[in-house]
Amino acid sequence: MPLEVIYVVRHGFRPAWTVDPRTGVYSSSVRTPTGIPTDPPLSAHGVRQSVELARRLMTLDPPIDVVYSSPAYRCLQTLTPYIEERRQLDTSAATKILPEKGIGEWHGTAHFEHPETAAAEVLNSEFPAYCADYVSIREPLRNGETIPQLYERVASTLRAIVERCDADGTRAILLCTHASVCITLGRVLTGNIPDDPSTEDFTAFTCGLSAYRRRRTRGGTKLQREKALSQSMAPAAAQTVLGDWSCELNGDCSFLTHGAERGWKFNGDEAFPGAQSLSQTESPKL
Repeated sequence: MPLEVIYVVRHGFRPAWTVDPRTGVYSSSVRTPTGIPTDPPLSAHGVRQSVELARRLMTLDPPIDVVYSSPAYRCLQTLTPYIEERRQLDTSAATKILPEKGIGEWHGTAHFEHPETAAAEVLNSEFPAYCADYVSIREPLRNGETIPQLYERVASTLRAIVERCDADGTRAILLCTHASVCITLGRVLTGNIPDDPSTEDFTAFTCGLSAYRRRRTRGGTKLQREKALSQSMAPAAAQTVLGDWSCELNGDCSFLTHGAERGWKFNGDEAFPGAQSLSQTESPKL
């Protein structure tokens, strides 16, 4: 049985961090559990959101078979209430978290290296459901990415995940990630990639839930595929992902007490001063 549904959630509300664009030194307004400024925990409000999200995830049909997550602390923390509730019912793959860097945070191109997430042993000690032996399909570039490079990274990661799920009979999966990747996932899965990245199409509110169902007719429309490929997408990634999915839920927050909060959208390529000049339409080096 091929993969049928992909559920996507953004992590809960979290504290902010800052970066000095001249030096590349990051700092956080709170002490982070991993000691990495860009890896903050959820705020108290974010924790409450994650509990409400868990209740919603438990009602999904078809139910979640496998959970993938960005290895960021806030994403793993967002999933914890759901994992704990699910574990009371069974010990299936849905009670483990596969840490996939291919759906990790996006940073704009810079003349310095962006921080990485914490080591597997550190995260596994904090989150027992974390699968320390899982090997990520892709990783973000250390000096950041252009928007086309982000699209390519997410598309190739999805391609590998979908192929793996098709092979083992997985019916539904959950991806927990970040705002930029939530939007990118929607564009890549549906093949609807706008000319202007700042177009408001797929929403990315904290703990918002999206759902993508596989189309009966694979591959989307010819126009969708041609437009996606023109946006510097790698053909190999496009072959088994772009246009194959329709959006049934777009950042739904109806189950959250305070509704939709802290929305985000692309605002340029977020390149730092001094970074190598790359246009948003330049093809990534594969």
